[in-house]
Amino acid sequence: MDVEVAARQAEEKGDPCPPGGFQLYKRRWLVLAVVCLLNSSNAMLWLSFAPVADKTAEHFHISLDMVNWLSLVYLVISVPFGLVAIWMLDTLGLKCVVILCAWLNMVGSIVRELSVISVLSLGSLNVVYLLVGQCLCAVAQPLIVFAPTKLAALWFPDHQRATANMIASMSNPLGLLIANILSPALVHEEKDVPLMLGVYMGPAILACVLATVGIRKKEPPTPPSASASQSNSQSVFAGLKMLLRNKAYLVLMISVGGGVALFTCFSALLEQMMCVVGYSNSFAGLCGALFTVAGLLGAFLLGLYVDRTKKFIEATKIGFCLSALASIAFAVMSRFRNQTYTLAVISSIFGFFGFATYPVSMELAVECSYPVGEGTSSGLIFVVSQILGVIFMVLFQSLAVEMKNTPYSTCTVAQGGTLDWSTSSLVFAGICSLLACFYVVAFHTSYRRIYAETSNACSINKTDDYITDGTQKGKDTD
Repeated sequence: MDVEVAARQAEEKGDPCPPGGFQLYKRRWLVLAVVCLLNSSNAMLWLSFAPVADKTAEHFHISLDMVNWLSLVYLVISVPFGLVAIWMLDTLGLKCVVILCAWLNMVGSIVRELSVISVLSLGSLNVVYLLVGQCLCAVAQPLIVFAPTKLAALWFPDHQRATANMIASMSNPLGLLIANILSPALVHEEKDVPLMLGVYMGPAILACVLATVGIRKKEPPTPPSASASQSNSQSVFAGLKMLLRNKAYLVLMISVGGGVALFTCFSALLEQMMCVVGYSNSFAGLCGALFTVAGLLGAFLLGLYVDRTKKFIEATKIGFCLSALASIAFAVMSRFRNQTYTLAVISSIFGFFGFATYPVSMELAVECSYPVGEGTSSGLIFVVSQILGVIFMVLFQSLAVEMKNTPYSTCTVAQGGTLDWSTSSLVFAGICSLLACFYVVAFHTSYRRIYAETSNACSINKTDDYITDGTQKGKDTD
């Protein structure tokens, strides 16, 4: 408690260096673990229907467009609630946001399960349970997706921030990976859909329990870095005003927001794009899994590299360009049959460079907009990505045309016929390429947060066990 009082007094005096130097707390790893589990669970609930869209439509007697809305509702709901989440994260703090998200996520998963309980059956309107449950989970999504940058800034030192952000951010695509593998594995026939809903309920309940019991404070008693003590120095509305006047941030917002929107559409529509050419749900799920696994690996390696070198701009520009090339290759090769190995490799490359840029871009958003709050800078990008995701999803679905003669199709739903996604996939690649070119040419910035920290006399050792303010050292505390 003495440490907390001293830190508060130092902050009131405007001294960014607390007595005894900056402290590291072992509890930061528990907070990180809870955020990761919650992020993964929410992503699993989001994409649980997409890999088995045809079986879901058959079980609930709905169209494929209705199944797509079970994923699309996340994008629609999270736009207005995303703005609320920005305010909550930078005003109420990390603890409040994470616990609220955990409860919304758990209740949403339980409501989804009501759709397959015979006693509560609404007949043909059972899909209402699914929609309500998905809406609750969608409200929870921005609360947890915005959290990684705030978590990294408040609990981790400068030489661990990018890695912590990477781990927390990539837990979301890890959830997508699990959904891509688990859904086809669980649902072989339409009657297996209830089993899938029950399985996805487990992680949501576990995450809620751990968040409620394990997260006790919204921030550590003593900050781990100079920038952490200034994390909420700007109000949300003042921060938004600053962001909208920041040219570098606006370029980053459009580029990264568009990229995230494209990845969302890719994950949601992958099975439908591939089944018409003759690829099975299992193979589409495998491509989605490779896309995510390679992305997790790329993000891990790039996070370590950027933590050491601080070359945020170079890393993201290279990643954007290579992602665009991979999207072009996928758009072309996905139109041919019997290209399993080629498509698997392309999906891996696409994920490796595409996903890897996301956590680094979130850190870069904080760097180019400091001292705006981390929740505000990362949250606004996410809100833009959701808006663009809705636009892109509607665009791609409108460009898909019904096919009469489909001898190789493995799509099993009669409602709505079989759709040709050739034009949609080409437009997808074109948008990805345009965003990459725009970002490479237009984005330039200085690293404001790093400059502020290096200008400060206080520093922290590059170890997890010792801390220093230049004269004093102490153990990593619990």
